[in-house]
Amino acid sequence: MKTNTPLATTTLHDRHGRWPQAESTEDFRRNLTAVHARIAAACQRVGRDPASVRLLPVSKTKPEGSLRLAYGAGCRMFGENKPQEAYRKWEAMTDLEDLRWSVIGHLQTNKAKLVARFAAEFQALDSLRVAEALERRLQAEGRCLDVFVQVNTSGEASKYGLPPDEVATFLRQLPTFSALRVRGFMTLAVLSAEAGQVRRCFVLLRELRDRLRQDAPDGVSLDELSMGMSGDYEIAIEEGATVVRVGQAIFGARSTPDAYYWPSATAENNN
Repeated sequence: MKTNTPLATTTLHDRHGRWPQAESTEDFRRNLTAVHARIAAACQRVGRDPASVRLLPVSKTKPEGSLRLAYGAGCRMFGENKPQEAYRKWEAMTDLEDLRWSVIGHLQTNKAKLVARFAAEFQALDSLRVAEALERRLQAEGRCLDVFVQVNTSGEASKYGLPPDEVATFLRQLPTFSALRVRGFMTLAVLSAEAGQVRRCFVLLRELRDRLRQDAPDGVSLDELSMGMSGDYEIAIEEGATVVRVGQAIFGARSTPDAYYWPSATAENNN
């Protein structure tokens, strides 16, 4: 990234829950065009190629009909948090043969069989128990899976992910899982209107990746950084994101609160 000038990009968290609903293919085209324009502008500010950023439309809570409209507007991969919800949508949309699915939310080991069956990507790997469960199920399915290691950069107990100081040890254990193709890291920044607090989470992940990349185990790639959502993806891009997970700015506001989809660890057994 070329710039040494402090960036004053603000978050869009004040729009949280107020994005207009996309109700037609034209609505989705318009929203996608707007998001891509903001991606390009963020890239320009730091001297990046917009082609180096992948937009992952997040379709959690949205009905099949909305996803089909988004598909008609050009979306070919959707991000979903809950494996059961994603699996139901996958089953209902198998007629769209080029549609792929990314599971981006916390995974309980008893749901690994679902992810192993249909997902092309899993962005929330944060324990050996989950790695073992996925490996076993993927071997049975004869499939491989792209995975991102989730890192808790905000230090909030309400978020999943490995503490940054545990990531290096975790990475060293992953080459034993031959069905898991490690692509990089994922994080959730603090949900704050204070851009500096948000940016610090993204800087931490980038610097962690840059440090660990030099001695990454064989077969472990750390090329990807999945960070940034509807309210802060521009800041994430300025700090090196290669994947941004954007839902409400494309689909419209969700009626279900984020707490339902990003539960605290203590609530895991109640999901």
